[in-house]
Amino acid sequence: MRFEGGNFSSSTNLDVLAARKSQLLMGIRSLHFALALIVSLMTASRADDKAIEGSLPNVIFVLTDDLGYSDIGCYGATKVSTPHIDQMAAEGIRFTEFHTAASICSPSRAAFLTGAYPQRAGLYMGINPIRTAHWFLGLHPDEITLAELLKQQGYATHMVGKWHLGTEPEFLPQRQGFDSYYGMPCNFSHSPKFFDGDDEVFAKAPLNRLTELYTERVTRIIRENVGEPFFLYYAHNYPHTPYRAGENFRGSSQDGVRGDVMQELDWGVGEMMKALKQVGIEDNTIVIFASDNGPTKNTYAQPYRGTKYVTFEGGHRVPFIIHWPDRIRNGAVSNVSANAMDLFPTLSQIIGVKLPNDRVYDGVSLVPLLEGKFLDRKSDAPFYYYNCENLQAVRRGDWKLHLPREKKQLPFWDKNKAFAGLKQPVLYNLRTDRAEKSDVASANPKIVKQMLKLAASARDDLGEFMQRGRGQRPTGSIFPGVPVISHEKDWGAIPMTTAQAFEIERKTRHPDWKDGEAK
Repeated sequence: MRFEGGNFSSSTNLDVLAARKSQLLMGIRSLHFALALIVSLMTASRADDKAIEGSLPNVIFVLTDDLGYSDIGCYGATKVSTPHIDQMAAEGIRFTEFHTAASICSPSRAAFLTGAYPQRAGLYMGINPIRTAHWFLGLHPDEITLAELLKQQGYATHMVGKWHLGTEPEFLPQRQGFDSYYGMPCNFSHSPKFFDGDDEVFAKAPLNRLTELYTERVTRIIRENVGEPFFLYYAHNYPHTPYRAGENFRGSSQDGVRGDVMQELDWGVGEMMKALKQVGIEDNTIVIFASDNGPTKNTYAQPYRGTKYVTFEGGHRVPFIIHWPDRIRNGAVSNVSANAMDLFPTLSQIIGVKLPNDRVYDGVSLVPLLEGKFLDRKSDAPFYYYNCENLQAVRRGDWKLHLPREKKQLPFWDKNKAFAGLKQPVLYNLRTDRAEKSDVASANPKIVKQMLKLAASARDDLGEFMQRGRGQRPTGSIFPGVPVISHEKDWGAIPMTTAQAFEIERKTRHPDWKDGEAK
């Protein structure tokens, strides 16, 4: 069943023609009724933020890496078979209008874990421990992560997979609320080391065994945590390159090694779901499946334009599935606009913990959607597409405005050559032009003016290239108070004496570091 209940713009449904307002209102009423038949009613948080009725659910958040919108069967893949993920979608809620907060790894992960735009949370760059400008940076320890949120209700917290939010000890998962960690702190190309807690178990991670190793640990965590609520953040490295398929999956797909890796990943999800069922906790376990950003090839982002690294839809729109048998009785497809920042307030409401009142959150709880109600977000609320520090686009309802930009503002990974140095805003209507091909800015000057005003407000709040916003929180740094430089090309802005102090500290912490290795 496809439902459109909740607070959203019906015209964001790209599969059907826009209905007239009176028809929409009638449709929403009937769809709310239908939703009530397929989704069990959940007890909303009362004034005291009591947890949703029933025992605390386990939570597993599966975050894949560079997996695109059309990379799995239920989202249109034809060259790979993903029956286990497809079954999760068939039994849960599959979102078609879900956006990540960034089109690269680190900032996207920061948004999922903190409930804030990466720019607000202070981690908007792609962390690389090899780069001179990045090695000492990470997610600020004062940020409250999902793990720290759930620990307030007694959850055991575990992480398996790729962290990519800082590699210095101050920023590792165990310092961000996780009881255990098993995996790789960053991309394989940055460092191939693989850890179990603080112990290095592989100097070079065996890529052909990665899914096997992760699956073994994930299923062990499930079996060892029966009887107490647990949170498992499972951040698989694949299908980010480099990748290698396990022996049993080589040649299994119609899409080369990448397809083989995808099918092995799906097998691992199946083993995870099987373990939940075997120990009798499947019904009361929330499993959330998503990707950190779009794929490196547009083939896997269809029908949308763009890829990872850019702010076209293909870089930000990804699969998002919620599976929770205790509360979601039958499968549904949702066209409601949702984003990465919604995960934090959603889980906060489910477990009955109030959001901290000392910081701004950029998402809303999705719990009302599960009740067939409207979200606490206006249908025309803006969504901002940043690429590192550079605000590049604004979405409002059906409209998406790509903003003028200077080449000096662009992060080095930005692959949108068509808009490099863009002089005039470009406007698309995503309802009629989901491939972002037809500029209608000249025909809609009022819309352009309104959205430019939103962009100006966002820059004031969240910042712009080399310009801090009033709503930005600090970036985690082992050198507090020193300006953060996102790109190596701008490293010269740092005083020479400061840069020398950085290098001395680096060699103290990493005696094997050699000059000239920075990239």
